[in-house]
Amino acid sequence: MNILRLLLVFLVFGCNVFSQENSFDMEVEGLKIKFEVDSDNRLKERLLLPSEYNGDIVLPATDKETDLSVSFHVTGENRDSHHGAKLTGGLPGLRLDYVSVEEVSRPWGKLYTVYQKDQKLGLEVFTYYEFYRGTNTCRRYTKVKNVSKKSIGVNHLSSAMINNIGNLGQGSIEEKLLVHWANNGWKTEAQWHSELPSEAGWGPNGTFQLSGIFHTNIGSMSTVKELPMAMIENKAVGLTWFWQIEHNGSWHWEFSNVRSGAKTPTGENPTYVYIGGPDEEHHQAWKSLGAGEEYVTVPVAIGCVEGGFDEAIEALTKYRRVACISPNKDNQECPVIFNDYMNCLFGDPTTEKELPLIKAASEAGCEYYVIDAGWYAEMNEKWWDAVGLWRPGNSRFPGGIERLLDSIRSNDMIPGLWLEIERVGIRSPLKKKPDSWFFMRHGKRVIDNGSYMLDFRSSNVIEHADEVIDRVVDQYGAGYVKMDYNVNSLMGTETNASSMGQGLLKHQRAYRNWMENVYDRHQDLVIENCGSGGMRMDYAMLSMNQLQSSSDQTDYKKNPAIVVGAMAAVLPEQLAVWSYPMKDGNKYEASFNMVNAMLGRIHQSGHLAELPEESFKQVKTGIEIYKDELAGIIPKSIPFFPFGMPKISDDASPIALGLKSEDADYYAVWRLSGKEVVQLEMKNIGEAEVLYPKDLGISLEQGAGKFTVSFPQQYMATIIKVKK
Repeated sequence: MNILRLLLVFLVFGCNVFSQENSFDMEVEGLKIKFEVDSDNRLKERLLLPSEYNGDIVLPATDKETDLSVSFHVTGENRDSHHGAKLTGGLPGLRLDYVSVEEVSRPWGKLYTVYQKDQKLGLEVFTYYEFYRGTNTCRRYTKVKNVSKKSIGVNHLSSAMINNIGNLGQGSIEEKLLVHWANNGWKTEAQWHSELPSEAGWGPNGTFQLSGIFHTNIGSMSTVKELPMAMIENKAVGLTWFWQIEHNGSWHWEFSNVRSGAKTPTGENPTYVYIGGPDEEHHQAWKSLGAGEEYVTVPVAIGCVEGGFDEAIEALTKYRRVACISPNKDNQECPVIFNDYMNCLFGDPTTEKELPLIKAASEAGCEYYVIDAGWYAEMNEKWWDAVGLWRPGNSRFPGGIERLLDSIRSNDMIPGLWLEIERVGIRSPLKKKPDSWFFMRHGKRVIDNGSYMLDFRSSNVIEHADEVIDRVVDQYGAGYVKMDYNVNSLMGTETNASSMGQGLLKHQRAYRNWMENVYDRHQDLVIENCGSGGMRMDYAMLSMNQLQSSSDQTDYKKNPAIVVGAMAAVLPEQLAVWSYPMKDGNKYEASFNMVNAMLGRIHQSGHLAELPEESFKQVKTGIEIYKDELAGIIPKSIPFFPFGMPKISDDASPIALGLKSEDADYYAVWRLSGKEVVQLEMKNIGEAEVLYPKDLGISLEQGAGKFTVSFPQQYMATIIKVKK
């Protein structure tokens, strides 16, 4: 870096610039990363630690393949290692020359930019580290710029690396590590597993691996198999490393080790975690990088805490509030939502059916009223594969849908409508649009679940989508949109891209840009992110949208096992949880449903107008307590997990979820088919009380550092408040 550039950077950015040094740290309150520059001028990212950690750390010496800050491979270069299935040994990643690191202060912390070069190919690589003060978390992403005069093919480029997790402390990897990750199936969202490395895919072979622990998603349903986050706990040193991939499409992470003569004192080869978005090997996402072009990876969050799972989720919760959520009064006030779908109208709305529900929802205390699927279809129309224009079915709403939405407003609620704007049914009039509107593969339109997929890189698609949103908001008067997604692109689209995976990546980024423009035009609009429930539950989407549908699960007894796991993946003020008491149910079922939702966002449904009086009373009382006591603290609370993570297949063991707030801790406690008495340890020693329900015979006894709840029958639930 020459003197003129140094002076310009200082004047423009007010930053510190460090050239080659033997070692340096990046650090903000909560987190630090230790770096070294070896004798060959290769940058080594050695270790990620809590900034206040004082434990003894012994690291192996570095060599060629260890401690990379960037894993990077391009077409035509040697994979310079015995890598097997791993994304290791890539060139130019192993030969990048370190140039400098720049430090810039930000209101939220610091931004560090590491600059490296590959002289052979003419590539500049910039790795970005956004440190968020007090969160133990850093956002990472990588940019490569082609400063040569020829095109270069990118096979993979990491967003982040975390090195040496398995090399700290005494004992083998199998003895000291625990891997936490979550399945995310339809109606079985957020099912966490805590596994020994061998259970998670690690083969303890006594040397380096050719595989490891791999987790991958392909397609536009970003969480159709797993959540895009995980953590590894090292019990020998009392630390847990965690990460969150902030992308609404394909992603990959892997944990393994590399061949090295620089082993740890325990004889282990150096370990790494690769974290990133789409690549060629897993997602058909090869990138042709032309002369002068830049390519930026998807962002990921990484961090480290002293402690285990709960401490990692606390750090992620704080980070999400600072870095991953757009300011909106909805997430500060937590209004109660009524939606007419679940165990209610199930996609068959009419004015006649809606009017009594509107009145009952208003009486219960709901603040939004959302008309879900079916509003755009005529009576008895098979609408699934004909959607795309998003205009009301006239036969459903005599006098027009505007009159019905006016009725919602006159009952002091904000109206909302369901959309699935990214797809067009194969019988829709829009099918006559040119192929440039749609995802294409092998010269044909991609058809999935009776639908074509709109490509948001098309200006015509943007114009169409804008017209729909503006009409729904400005003409119909909706203040809330439930934005659903029930298709999956898999590898992507081939048009105007180097590969199908790159086509998908460009589309996903274009869709986010479109949605940001929607918010610019309609700043009070609230959008719920839904993807067949929680099949697109990622912080690329949730950094824009206010709410996340937690599940399509229709059995209320199974929802607690979903809610608890999802609270680790989504902020409490964004997690929409169904409460749908049945019209032939009783007060116990109604209260169980309410407890399901009361520590997140109440997503009320069910035939409220036809509920027995005692059941309706439970709904109304639960909403009153939520609005008076819980809605105000939820946006500042921290979740914790008194019994760890439940399993949806276990219908006997009790389930519990906690929220820490400034003045009190709140516990949701569920008795399923198991024992009458449930005992919990207390986070703080204060006075405990049953907050809800108070009239169903649930009793509470408090002892030293614990409390015991007794439920008079199976499948009951309660909210407990423990004052500080």
